[in-house]
Amino acid sequence: MFSKLPIFCHTQRSFGRAIAELLGKGERHARQLYADWFRSGEISCNAEWIEPQAKELVQKILDRVDFSLPLLSALKEEGAAQKFLLKFSDGRESETVVIPMRSGTTLCVSSQVGCKMGCAFCETAKMGLIRSLTAGEIVAQVFYALHILKKPVRNLVFMGMGEPFDNFDQVAQAIKVLTDPAGMGFGPSRITVSTSGHVEGILRFMEEVDPAVNLAVSVNAPNDLVRKKLMPVNRRWDMAALKEALLRYTAHPRREIFAEYVLIKGINDSLEAADELAHYLEGLRVRVNLIPYNPQSRGVFQPPEEEGIDAFAQKLRDRGYQTYLRTAKGQRIMAACGQLGIAKLRSTS
Repeated sequence: MFSKLPIFCHTQRSFGRAIAELLGKGERHARQLYADWFRSGEISCNAEWIEPQAKELVQKILDRVDFSLPLLSALKEEGAAQKFLLKFSDGRESETVVIPMRSGTTLCVSSQVGCKMGCAFCETAKMGLIRSLTAGEIVAQVFYALHILKKPVRNLVFMGMGEPFDNFDQVAQAIKVLTDPAGMGFGPSRITVSTSGHVEGILRFMEEVDPAVNLAVSVNAPNDLVRKKLMPVNRRWDMAALKEALLRYTAHPRREIFAEYVLIKGINDSLEAADELAHYLEGLRVRVNLIPYNPQSRGVFQPPEEEGIDAFAQKLRDRGYQTYLRTAKGQRIMAACGQLGIAKLRSTS
């Protein structure tokens, strides 16, 4: 019994070559089958483009390919927002969120089951890291949203479970698959990868990933004293080291960053903190996303009052920064920023 070729981790070119290596022929047909699968979510040896004499070859190709999807474990809805859990072949699950936006539907994908970064305001951190996802498992989340749930996904954000740069190789390969014009064909500028401040990952991202792919960085504090308490990653790469990496990153004329800042009442939400943050961001091509803290299952923090949020945002705007407020969507179903996490896995891992 031969092992099947998993399609979700391949670009069209690598898929065609892999089939040719397996069968000694069939690269052209494999490439067309790939396009059919990723564009329509369907595949058949009876497609109109298949010549009668090629049907046997096409069937051989189909027999050698693994098209299987993870199983849907749960689907929750709150208005137009949805959160779905996919169960992989080893029984592990990840969460993916469909977010309605004015600019089009955004899909928030996971790169790991759990996360080891330990951010104090994040539900996923309570799980710890269980394992990283493969490129195919990441791509399958997008395929599922497009072709099973029939969602008109326009933008992709790696802001679900996990630190993407802790799983760099698989995330980078997934981006290649997702942006393949012969497949799902997402424009690189429609993809955003978010990091907690993994400096080594930022530098690799700068060198190895299409510069049109967006980078978001979770800053979340005005200084090292506060950030160290909220984000353990700051003990390895402090804010000075992070700033140095971001200056190198934004030196490229096509690159800017999104600075993500979770506002937590009494911790990092003062106007003095806004001034410190503005000073820290000087010299960077940056836009700021403010995210009022979303409650966790056992959270100890609170979001600021609306008046305080507006004042913080205005302070940054007065300092010349494009600043946006990200309103919570899916908070009731634990699908908002910082809320993803599968409680039942914590005690079994």
